[in-house]
Amino acid sequence: MNKLLASLLALAAFAGVSAPVIAQPAPKIVIVDMAKILDEHYETVEQNAKLKADEGRANDELEKLNKEGQDLVNALKEMEEKGKNPALTNDAKEKLQADMRVKIEDIQRKQQEVQSFRGNTQRSLQQRIQNFRKVLFDKISVTVSEVAKKKSANLVLDKSGFTHIGLSPVIYSDGAFDITEEVQKEINKGRPAGTPPAPAAPAPAPAAAKPAAKDDGAKVTFPGAK
Repeated sequence: MNKLLASLLALAAFAGVSAPVIAQPAPKIVIVDMAKILDEHYETVEQNAKLKADEGRANDELEKLNKEGQDLVNALKEMEEKGKNPALTNDAKEKLQADMRVKIEDIQRKQQEVQSFRGNTQRSLQQRIQNFRKVLFDKISVTVSEVAKKKSANLVLDKSGFTHIGLSPVIYSDGAFDITEEVQKEINKGRPAGTPPAPAAPAPAPAAAKPAAKDDGAKVTFPGAK
């Protein structure tokens, strides 16, 4: 029994010598606010200005289409008033009714045109926003990685995100570990001269850029259309 115990102790000692534990370096973590960087990026400011201009043009076109639709409705109302004239002959009434049916079809086509314009405009703007965000996010991520490497960090956490319960994954962090401002300084080194600064209290962008018209699936109608 004593020999067996001695053999086991010897094996344990040999294993301890032959397989030393390698100490792992402590992880260095830094924090960044990706939403803040994205919102205040000079390219976001430029993109928001372009979207606002395109929104204005789209709204002007939508107003024009609605005006054309309302004109058709007014013309239909005039036909209805003429149809109330007791002096009309049967032939005149039949012709008027035929003209009214054509006018109603014109109104329906205009309704479809308005609805199609709204949907196409919304999808186009949304696609532009998504493409812009993806490209810009990739560019920002490169800068974040470069700043993190300069600080010898091996892990970066984004404090602007939310968990499945609606909380930021970073509950607390020392400001000394936040590299948001450093990343912004690096980004702004490439800022073209004359580019307007980000607003002091920026609205969510570019995701919050309001589309020209909301397509909620409802049928487009003009006042008075039947």
